[in-house]
Amino acid sequence: MERAVGWFVLLATLLLLFGFGYYLYKTAERKGWFEAKAPFYIWADRATGLKPGDPVQMMGFDVGEITEVTAAPADDWEHNVYLQFDVKNTQAHKYIGYLWTQGSRAQLTSADLLGKRVVEVTKGTNGYPIYLFNPLQNISITEAHNLPELGKWKLAEEIYDATGTNRVIKALQPLSPELLQQVAAYKKYIRVIDMRGKEGKQITGVWNDQTAVFDFFAKTNIYRMPTDESPALSERAERLVSQVEVALPNFLRLTNDLSRVLSNSTALTSNLNVVAENARPMVSNLNTITAQLRNPEGSLGEWLIPTNTHAQLDLALTNANATLINANTNLANLADELSRSLDSLANITSNLNNQVQVNTNILTHLSDVVVHSDQFIQGLKHHWLLRSAFKTHKTNAPPARGVEPRRSPKDPSP
Repeated sequence: MERAVGWFVLLATLLLLFGFGYYLYKTAERKGWFEAKAPFYIWADRATGLKPGDPVQMMGFDVGEITEVTAAPADDWEHNVYLQFDVKNTQAHKYIGYLWTQGSRAQLTSADLLGKRVVEVTKGTNGYPIYLFNPLQNISITEAHNLPELGKWKLAEEIYDATGTNRVIKALQPLSPELLQQVAAYKKYIRVIDMRGKEGKQITGVWNDQTAVFDFFAKTNIYRMPTDESPALSERAERLVSQVEVALPNFLRLTNDLSRVLSNSTALTSNLNVVAENARPMVSNLNTITAQLRNPEGSLGEWLIPTNTHAQLDLALTNANATLINANTNLANLADELSRSLDSLANITSNLNNQVQVNTNILTHLSDVVVHSDQFIQGLKHHWLLRSAFKTHKTNAPPARGVEPRRSPKDPSP
C-alpha cells in the first residue's frame, strides 16, 4: 500500500510539473518570449494615456508593446518623456522587416474618449532595414577578395568620397571584384554582411543614421524612430471649450442680430400687406385691361383711335384717294397737251428749217435789215432835233498810266 501511494504521489508530481511546464511554454509563446524583438525609442511631449504593457500597432495589428515610459533627465532641455517599445516577429509575420529607415514613423494618437493614447508605427517605404539578423564582419579589402562565395556578401555601409558629403556607393550592394576595386579608392577596411545562411533570431546589426553604417547591436544602441504626436483628447476638448467661450459672445450677438432681422421682417411683411391692399384696385384694373387686350376685336386699337376718329380718318383717306385719281387724270391730260404743243413746235422749227434750206438769201436779207436799222438809228443820233436824247454824260476819266521804260534782265530790280 505504501509503495502504491508513493507511485501515485510521484505520478501526480510529474503531471503537475508537466502541466506547469506546458503553461509556462504557452505563456512564453503567447507573450513572444521565444520570438525576436527589436527595441525602439521615441521622445514625447507628455506621457498622458501611455503606460508600459500597452500594445503597439501597425496597420491595425498588435505588433509589440510599450516597455518603458519615464521622464527625461532634468538637465535635458530638449525632451520631456522617454518612451521605449518593442516590435516582434511572429510565426505568421516578421513585423520587424516592415520597418525601414525611410517612411517608418511612430505616431501617438488618441485611442478613446477617456484620454487613452496608443503608439502606432508606419510601414517603411525606402532606405535600409533598421535591424539585421545576419552576421556582420569588419575586414580589409584584401580579405574581402578572398571571401568564399563573394556574391553572397553585401556591403554594410555607404561609401563617401574624400569630402565626406558625396555618396559614391550605397549600402547592401553585393560584393564583386569591380565593387571592391572601386571601394579601395576610398577605404582600406569595410563592414560586410554574411548573407550565406538564413536569418537568425537574434539581432546582429542596427543602422546608424549619423555614420551611415550598420553597427553591431549591443542592446544599448537602440534605434530612435521619428515621432508624430497629436494632442490628447482632453487638451483638444479644452481648446474646443476655449474656442467656444471666445465664440459664445459673438454667437449671442448673432442671435440678437437674427432677432432684430426677424422683427424687421415682421414689420416689413405688415407693410407689404398694406401695400398689397392699396395695390389691389390697380391689379383689378390691370386685369380688366388684359381682358380687353385679349378681345379679338382689337380693343387696344379702339383705345388709341376712337370710333368717330376712325370714321373721319376713313373719310379723309377716301377723299385723298379721289384727289389722287383726279390729279393723275389731270396730269395725263396735261402731258397729252404738252406733247401736242411740242409736236407743233417741232413742225414750226421744221418749216423754218425748210424755208432756210430753200431760200438761201433769207439770211442776207435779214442782215441787210439789221444794218439798215443801225444806220437809221445812227442818223437819228446826229439829227439836231433828237441829238439831246442821245447825249452821253461826262464823268471823271481814270488817269492815264505811265509807260515804264524797258529794263534789261541783268539790271537790278527797283
